[in-house]
Amino acid sequence: MESSDAAAGPLIEAGAEIVMAPRAGPLPEGELRRCLEGCDAVIASSDPFTRAVLAASPQLRLIARWGVGVDNIDLGAATERGVAVANAPGLTTEAVADYAFTMMLALARCLCPARELMAAGGWGEFRGVDVWRKTLGIVGFGAIGRAVTRRAAGFSMRILAYDPRVSPDEVAAAGARPVSLRELLAEADFITLHAALTPDTVGLIDAAALRAMKPTAYLINAARGRLVDEAALLRALQEGWIAGAALDVYAEEPLPPAHPLRRLPGCLALPHNAFNTVETAAAVNGAVVDNILAVMRGERPPGLVNTDLVGVHSSVEHR
Repeated sequence: MESSDAAAGPLIEAGAEIVMAPRAGPLPEGELRRCLEGCDAVIASSDPFTRAVLAASPQLRLIARWGVGVDNIDLGAATERGVAVANAPGLTTEAVADYAFTMMLALARCLCPARELMAAGGWGEFRGVDVWRKTLGIVGFGAIGRAVTRRAAGFSMRILAYDPRVSPDEVAAAGARPVSLRELLAEADFITLHAALTPDTVGLIDAAALRAMKPTAYLINAARGRLVDEAALLRALQEGWIAGAALDVYAEEPLPPAHPLRRLPGCLALPHNAFNTVETAAAVNGAVVDNILAVMRGERPPGLVNTDLVGVHSSVEHR
């Protein structure tokens, strides 16, 4: 959100002073700590809100996450320090599902190398593969995974889903066949990741998983970068274990300029933009503002994540 955004109006009217970060996040810890000096609330990207950052920000009372994921926030430390953490659940679902499906289509039909050839003044053919009636494997069957399922149904795809937190009956009711990860890896023509990042899912797609995929299969990740072992993926693409990959998220963001995934043939590397539509931004901005205004009034923010926080009192100053 920018101070000029229409969504900022209610905050200014409520007496809040808006201080802008010097650049877009995520910011490294040292820079983040400097930006938080004197702040009562922060609208957070995927910046690292570690225990050390929170300890250096004694005035902070609210981390309003712009989006859903809070794996970048030490929730235990925030709760101990009386800092409310709130997010905006459900509002990025359709945009991310659209983007993930777009990435799959772009991979299948070689759209990016074709565009690059045209931009260079060339002309040529690129033989892609069908998406119609292929097998789609969805890893993580929450709201976004189900939204992708709805889109895949329009392409008459056979849809497999792996999510140990969702009952088989619930998966089947949403239009997918519940399977083990091993079965999904072995059978899917396209695999799209929509799992939450937890200690159990870090590195879920490792060398063994990539070797278990078909050599003609494609991997799409618009969830969290650390779900994938990037070194293993790099090797898989270089040695032809799989046909290609599309990535919108990375273990380190921004992805370093010299990182080989940026320019590797067969890898569609994109700058973490799956959520970014006009409509989604407006909706999330509104939810973030509602969270901040609630805390300013001494109320429980509607998107509160650390629900075991004892009391949410107004400590956001009206300046």
